[in-house]
Amino acid sequence: MSMRGRRKFKSTTKEHSMKRRTFLGFAVVATLAGNRMVMAAASPNVEVYKSPTCGCCGEWVKHMRANGFSVTVSDVADVDAFRAKAGVPAPLAACHTALVDGYVVQGHVPAADVRKLLAERPKALGLAVPGMPASAPGMDSSRPSPYQVLLFQADGATRVYHAYA
Repeated sequence: MSMRGRRKFKSTTKEHSMKRRTFLGFAVVATLAGNRMVMAAASPNVEVYKSPTCGCCGEWVKHMRANGFSVTVSDVADVDAFRAKAGVPAPLAACHTALVDGYVVQGHVPAADVRKLLAERPKALGLAVPGMPASAPGMDSSRPSPYQVLLFQADGATRVYHAYA
């Protein structure tokens, strides 16, 4: 092989190497962008409807954001009317109502349970933590108290989705 042929071969190899690095760089960027899109899809926006004067609702919003959810908050004058409109049965009432990806989340439901709900996609209207248990996210009492997260149907039927001691 002549010297001229070798140079051409080296030049071609160098060009190939640069093209390969460029391709790999694009592949990494595309993969990272894809992962961001998957993460965004895994955490849809949570729409929270609450009383303008409720502090614990704001703390629950902080809990959801700290756990990777995007949250929008709307203050409503009549929380009870909004809750009824969302289809939440009266015995499951709590201080705020949230909507997320086709489900209703009533009260201080932990973010982990919302993630599980969205991953499993059970046939249900949503999740509820009735009342305001002291140990639920956003309440954060120093005196823990057991509570249950309930999966509920539009007809009011419930089952325990997760029990906290």
